[in-house]
Amino acid sequence: MPMNGTGKASTRAGARRRTVPLVLGMVSALLALLFAAPGVASADDTPTIGSAWMGSTVLEHEGGSRVYSKPAVSPLATVEGVDVSSHQGNVAWSTLWNAGNRFAYVKATEGTTYKNPYFTQQYNGSYNVGMIRGAYHFALPNSSSGASQANYFASNGGGWSADGRTLPGVLDIEYNPYGATCYGLSQAGMVNWIRDFLNTYHSRTGRYAVIYTTTNWWQTCTGNYSGFASNHPLWVARYASSVGALPAGWGFHTFWQYTSTGPTVGDHNVFNGAIDRLRALATNS
Repeated sequence: MPMNGTGKASTRAGARRRTVPLVLGMVSALLALLFAAPGVASADDTPTIGSAWMGSTVLEHEGGSRVYSKPAVSPLATVEGVDVSSHQGNVAWSTLWNAGNRFAYVKATEGTTYKNPYFTQQYNGSYNVGMIRGAYHFALPNSSSGASQANYFASNGGGWSADGRTLPGVLDIEYNPYGATCYGLSQAGMVNWIRDFLNTYHSRTGRYAVIYTTTNWWQTCTGNYSGFASNHPLWVARYASSVGALPAGWGFHTFWQYTSTGPTVGDHNVFNGAIDRLRALATNS
């Protein structure tokens, strides 16, 4: 039946009433996406295996300065260097070399499933500009044995060669970026896992791996175990003006990661010695 003018007006008004809430709902949803509070994770924000890097958990758990400044160090600790991962992509190594950096550590692997897709450019590129370089492994002690991860690392970039410019591999053992701080292991279980990794790596390469960690994590997750200090150099992370207290057993640190906001690549480090001692670390097994 044809509508009269009043009926048509009523129909149009009803359509407008239905349309307005729909449009407002769409606008609200869009604004929620645009102005979501930073740091509030959605399901899509969950980190994926392989996305961690050396020190990726330090600021969250321990804080520290977010403003880059070079620390005051011993006059003998003159060698500056960097560490990189896939997050840096193809690195401008000549820029870093010209800025005085003389060593680099490159993420090679994580767990037993991840390999850095930029490893070749980063590992060879640092070497080609004259740096002393090495590789590191981000440990996931809850995913597989220490031996399995050490073998995976040694077979995928973490090996060592006696060329005088290749540093021993690094075990990056820090807060779990994907879950429980200590990966669900007891302190004794964590010590056993680390020992399994270190012994296997030494068997594969003839070198004692460097241990990268923070003092707080080491105390919490290993019970401040001191048994690795006699053979394994310590790389400590602390974003402050001094290196601070060290884990038990180590009387000194070998490397110090002092910032995550340095020039060009973010993570900057200092070797606790002169360049000849760094060359010795690259040479002596």
